[in-house]
Amino acid sequence: MRSPLPEGADRAIHRASARVPGMSDRTMTEAQRAYEAKRAAKAGMSLEKWLVEKERRAAAEARAEAATVAVPAAPPKKPGFFGRLLEKAQKPI
Repeated sequence: MRSPLPEGADRAIHRASARVPGMSDRTMTEAQRAYEAKRAAKAGMSLEKWLVEKERRAAAEARAEAATVAVPAAPPKKPGFFGRLLEKAQKPI
C-alpha cells in the first residue's frame, strides 16, 4: 500500500520528531509518524506543533489525574435501618 505522504516526507517527519522536546527518549516507527502526520494535517497543524500539543495535553491529563487521586475517599456509610434489619435476618439464630 502506498503512503499518502509525498515522496521523502517520511524522512522529513523523522527529522521533525527528533527535534520535538520529550520525543528524543522515544523513537517512533514510520507507521506511527505517518499516523501522527495525518492527525496533524487533519487538525491543520505541523507535525512538530501537533506532537508538542499532544505532550501538553498528556501532561495536563496526568496532573488532573494526580490531583483527583490525592483526594482521600470518604469513609463508608453505616448501613441504613433496612440494611441492618436484612443483615440481622440473614444471621443464623
